[in-house]
Amino acid sequence: MNPPVARLFFCSLLFAVGSPAVFAQPAPAQALYRQTSDVHHLLTNYEADWGSLSRFYTIANSPERRERFRTFFNDYLRQLQQLDFEKMSTDSRVDYLLFQRNLRNELQDLTHEEKEVNQTKSWFPFADKIYALEKLRRRGTPLVAEQVASDLNAIGKEIVTVQKGIEKAEKTDPAVARRAEGTAKGLQAALKSVFTFYNAYDPQFSWWVPEPYHKTDSLLTVYTNLLTKKVREAAPTKDDGSGIAGIAVGREELLRQLQYELIPYSPEELVDIANREFAWCDRELLKATKEMGFGSDWKAAQEKVKNSAVPAGRQPELILRLYNESIAFLKKHDLITIPPIAEETWRMQMMSPARQKVSPFFLGGESILISYPTDAMAHEDKLMSMRGNNPHFSRSTVHHELIAGHHLQGFMNNRYKTYRNFGTPFWTEGWALYWEMILWDLGFPQSPEDRIGMLFWRMHRCARIIFSLNYHLGKWSPQQCIDFLVDRVGHERANAEGEVRRSFVGGYPPLYQLAYMTGGFQFYGLKKEFVDSKKMTYRQFHDAILQLNAMPVEMIRAILTNQKLSKDFKTSWRFYEKEGK
Repeated sequence: MNPPVARLFFCSLLFAVGSPAVFAQPAPAQALYRQTSDVHHLLTNYEADWGSLSRFYTIANSPERRERFRTFFNDYLRQLQQLDFEKMSTDSRVDYLLFQRNLRNELQDLTHEEKEVNQTKSWFPFADKIYALEKLRRRGTPLVAEQVASDLNAIGKEIVTVQKGIEKAEKTDPAVARRAEGTAKGLQAALKSVFTFYNAYDPQFSWWVPEPYHKTDSLLTVYTNLLTKKVREAAPTKDDGSGIAGIAVGREELLRQLQYELIPYSPEELVDIANREFAWCDRELLKATKEMGFGSDWKAAQEKVKNSAVPAGRQPELILRLYNESIAFLKKHDLITIPPIAEETWRMQMMSPARQKVSPFFLGGESILISYPTDAMAHEDKLMSMRGNNPHFSRSTVHHELIAGHHLQGFMNNRYKTYRNFGTPFWTEGWALYWEMILWDLGFPQSPEDRIGMLFWRMHRCARIIFSLNYHLGKWSPQQCIDFLVDRVGHERANAEGEVRRSFVGGYPPLYQLAYMTGGFQFYGLKKEFVDSKKMTYRQFHDAILQLNAMPVEMIRAILTNQKLSKDFKTSWRFYEKEGK
């Protein structure tokens, strides 16, 4: 069957059986799989324009950049609102609503940025002079070198003066302190941009400017380091001996971000869900523990599993074996379409020791990054890395990172509805975690040891919700989070420290860690609605999701059910069933 005919045949099967009665008729297959929408042109142009402006206005927190992007976002919001929403299909309405949400959020972020910058304006009396120099530099405007040298000399004196005041300042708001740190780094980058452009090319500049520039740059470095120190001092969660001092965002910000991600649950409700799932894990863990002959001592059973690690140098061989087993399982059960090139082009890399301190387990995508000891690691670190990446633990992570997880996600995102830029960890991590659930249900674990390994990761996802929310609610310290992972999940301590460090100072947003299991249950809820009800096969269901590209999962549901979306849409899908699995 040739590809066009095959696609039409597949699409005709996809929605032949109808949809839940509470929704309109399912979306026509040809609409669902069209590689365009009524918002396509705006999304494509927006992404290109955003890139052009971002490469031109590069200095973080500068007034020029902020005002240009405020105009930019408002302009696209105006263009979007000129479209006829009422005549759109559900697929196009999803693009409209998500694009509108993103633009409004960007404008809100700029307002927030401006407020924080204004609170620190007295900390940077020299900022406008530096911004003005960088603005001239972009178009190569000739500078009066002697005047530049004089200005730099004056700026250096201002830095010394204002620094003395900051050193004496009392505790400030952590977000404001972090904004000041970012502003200082932006100013230093702007000054460097000017210097590297003219120096050695303009004889007058090279004669007058280097000495005052290097002096001012050094003073800015010292000043930036002071602001970095102020960020740590301002953090509501102090370093409790763990060496981890992030910033807890608080309940109000968590609620705002949950609404943005279309998650209609409170932080407390999500913790309750995690505890319910932990209870399910506990029951399954005890079953496997008894089968292994350890009675109710699950930690002893887990210890035996950890000690099954392969010898140094043999981990890639193990990963390949687990990959082959998972691919064979997916094909045997006809769970998803696997494009041949996706299967052909994934590859392996070994993770550096430095990165393993933040990511003690796998990372993945088109390349799977394998975490395993290197010869230069301390002896205890080697053992913990091997134990934490044993074959039974890894049974969940290989397909999570490759196929049908992150590698296949990225492969499909590059080929279907590529104009959509609505990525969210609830889709990215939720999808990969969902496959751990599905493969468990279908019998992928071959032994009680495999089940303990897979349960370790399920428990870990529960723990991520609990410890990350308790941290951001101001209830737990980083050390309490580490201890929780060790005592409740069975992590090696060094690996637990790496996970917590990654969560709070690794550059991840506050909701990222809870997105794994929460997103997983969103997809699991969809699976019950479409596959368990026999409306779609597994393959039809999974292929449909990946061919819609990344977005909040509730919007995938809206498209699959042809839900009539209104312009004032609010999240409402309560996807978790309280009675549990």
